[in-house]
Amino acid sequence: MRAQVVIIGGGPAGLLLGQLLHRDGIEAVVLELRTRDYVLSRIRAGVLEWGAVETLDAAGVGARMHAEGLPHEGVYLAAQNRGFRIDFEARVGRRVMVYGQTEITADLYAARDAAGAVTIHEAEGVTPHGLDTDAPYVTYTKDGTEHRIDCDFVAGCDGFHGVSRTCIPKSVLRAFERVYPFGWLGVLSDTPPVSDELIYANHERGFALCSMRTKTRSRYYVQVPLSDKVGAWSDQAFWDELRRRIPEDSAARLVTGPSIEKSIAPLRSFVAEPMRWGRLFLAGDAAHIVPPTGAKGLNLAVGDVRYLHEALLAHYSDGDDTGIEGYSDRALARVWKAERFSWSMTMMLHRFPDQSPFEQRMQETELAYLESSVAAQTAMAENYTGLPF
Repeated sequence: MRAQVVIIGGGPAGLLLGQLLHRDGIEAVVLELRTRDYVLSRIRAGVLEWGAVETLDAAGVGARMHAEGLPHEGVYLAAQNRGFRIDFEARVGRRVMVYGQTEITADLYAARDAAGAVTIHEAEGVTPHGLDTDAPYVTYTKDGTEHRIDCDFVAGCDGFHGVSRTCIPKSVLRAFERVYPFGWLGVLSDTPPVSDELIYANHERGFALCSMRTKTRSRYYVQVPLSDKVGAWSDQAFWDELRRRIPEDSAARLVTGPSIEKSIAPLRSFVAEPMRWGRLFLAGDAAHIVPPTGAKGLNLAVGDVRYLHEALLAHYSDGDDTGIEGYSDRALARVWKAERFSWSMTMMLHRFPDQSPFEQRMQETELAYLESSVAAQTAMAENYTGLPF
């Protein structure tokens, strides 16, 4: 088999890149280790920068998002059970869209099916070859038979644990990482959200987040030690702890119910440089991880895909390799700004194991400054709704 681009990873980054390339007549094959059902079962974030919304529109998969998604024009922050709102529209004239990553993936699958594009699931042992030559290829095993796809380029969209990043020589690859000493215990419930917009809460007991997937399905988080086990948290214990940490008026109107999913996610900041080596490009979690506090993970992946699509389109339509040569630097410039924002939100809102009363007061004072300063609110709104591409 031959394709112009082989995309490793059938999550939203890989599927979006495949969809954008298909619409421009560039043939791409997507290889995914898991089954489609497994990919669609993963519970992930769903706060989209408006630039990500526009990119999904450009890919032709925005109709259901606009029909069912929830546009948000602001966000609530809280300290010690009292909250305030930052108005994105008033500060920067933009908003965000709440639409689950699972739904985005389903929309992309549907578009790819309709186009008759090739997506190969349960592709095991995926291995790129010849990435530093003019004739790269990728091998994989399916149903016990080894297959080979010759190509021009390989896009590694296979996540933090995927094979793509490991193909860059250790003498070339440089990694930057911070692992945080806590996790997020998340609960999904078929209950109406406690707020019309997200609530990020700082409390001396730890961070909490009130989010949602739809008008009838809520997603809530509380900060917990990494040593905690999901089984040790009953639904009642979770709801009681959430009430302690969020604003009092929100706690009073919180509607609770049985959890339909419960998990603990660790937090880390991670960046790999460069994001291109030879004919290989990294995109999304294969190249970088952000703590979810800034709602940047999926949005950064969309940004990478947007840059990579532009670079490949220029190569095939105009013979212009400027975008290919500059892809890594261009993507990393935006990645590091999002890393900074996510890190700063994480530092401001979480309780650290060795945190002193002085540091707790500094966090509370930072939030008080945000509440009173138009300039600080504008900076946060600019970063949260998305820096320019």
